[in-house]
Amino acid sequence: MEKERWRFIDSGDCSPAFNMALDEALLEWHSEGKIPPTIRFYGWNPPTLSIGYFQKVEKEIDMEAVKKYSLGFVRRPTGGRGVLHDQELTYSVIVSESHPAMPQTVTEAYRVISQGILEGFRFLGLDAYFAVPKTEEEKADLKNPRSAVCFDAPSWYELVVEGRKVAGSAQTRQKGVILQHGSILLDLDEEMLFSLFKYPNERVKERLRQNFKHKAVAINELTERKITLSEAKEAFFKGFEKGLEIVLEPYTLSAEEMAYVNELAEKKYASDEWNFKR
Repeated sequence: MEKERWRFIDSGDCSPAFNMALDEALLEWHSEGKIPPTIRFYGWNPPTLSIGYFQKVEKEIDMEAVKKYSLGFVRRPTGGRGVLHDQELTYSVIVSESHPAMPQTVTEAYRVISQGILEGFRFLGLDAYFAVPKTEEEKADLKNPRSAVCFDAPSWYELVVEGRKVAGSAQTRQKGVILQHGSILLDLDEEMLFSLFKYPNERVKERLRQNFKHKAVAINELTERKITLSEAKEAFFKGFEKGLEIVLEPYTLSAEEMAYVNELAEKKYASDEWNFKR
């Protein structure tokens, strides 16, 4: 049987507002039947702190630190917590909720989509697997996460290598379409990451930071030699093809599509009204 063909876009390093606008535009175009299911790879210029749709900036984020490090800042249309996008490969998957391969529940659809990431890690020679919370305490943590930092939080079907989280993802469903996007860390500046959030006191900050070391890890901490961004792209491209049993066809946005995304970026995702609304 012939494999289904999906679209693939590598949009390179873009502004925070453009990145979120393009994900939203792809969701919209797919809901209107204008484009097939799509997988996108991207990066961030400048490095950026993205926050979840429901996060309260004033309560959780140290905006002075964001400015000090000259980081971009944007609110995602998806939930979850703060993510520092720096030395990583970011991906997004846009596919209809009614697609025959997509389960109805969020967690099961997350598992199916994340199979592509799992295979990508394996192409890099890493023994990745899905961790499922087993104890009641772990399940309770899902409902009441203690930290504003995304990679500190457990979730269903977490991708782990050697017991530590290697990718953080978030999902939203709008207009009958699933948008899942996430970060695959190549390297991590832990000092910078932990300076971006507000804590009740230094003791709590240090405790969370120590916990984080046991829970999350970047790819290049696990490999004998440094994995480059281009090697990661190649591995996860093949990973998505294998994991989702699809063929990816590279695509470049038209001038008309680019103009639409740029306008959406400027009007919505670059606005204080969107980013600081909570």
